[in-house]
Amino acid sequence: MVLETWPAAEQRVLLHNVPWQTFEHLLEVLGDTRAARLAYDQGTLEIMSPIDRHESAKSLIGRLIETWSFFQDIDIASRGSLTLRREDLARGVEPDECYYIQNESSIRGVAHTDLRRDPPPDLGVEIDITSPSSLRIAIYAALGVPEVWRYNGETLQVFCLEPQGGYLMPSASRVLAGFPVERVAQWLEQAKIVGESAVVRQFMAEFG
Repeated sequence: MVLETWPAAEQRVLLHNVPWQTFEHLLEVLGDTRAARLAYDQGTLEIMSPIDRHESAKSLIGRLIETWSFFQDIDIASRGSLTLRREDLARGVEPDECYYIQNESSIRGVAHTDLRRDPPPDLGVEIDITSPSSLRIAIYAALGVPEVWRYNGETLQVFCLEPQGGYLMPSASRVLAGFPVERVAQWLEQAKIVGESAVVRQFMAEFG
């Protein structure tokens, strides 16, 4: 097992040559209430511990998505940091937030999501402020997640999965058509001054 670390402020650790069974054991031992999020890609394990700014951005983006879906009369199912994993692909990831949108009706009443049987979430949200992780984007693609939003501290990037399996980066969302993704970074900055709730109220006034 090989250990690779970034500076402490980035709060990420990579472990190489890790068996799949170790990844699953860590998920079980650490439980659902932990702060750290795990990602696994064919022997490479990433452990990420969120910082305050990370969690604030995740929370506000989630609130905007849910507010938009309400006013646009779109049925969605929030699955938070649901562990997405497939042993046959030797890949797994825990998004900051994820949502079923087009496939919302397919997972109603599902108590335990199994990607061998159930569709993956339609949208994953990643906050990568201090150390952007290309590892996680590759895992999403392998698991077939149609769209990923990644906020890097300055801009919100949209990744849309193509039929051949790779992501393109269009300027607009496909799974939430019309959502003003180009303004999300502005709202996140504004929330530092006026607060999250004030931004959500402004969002509601403009798009409600």
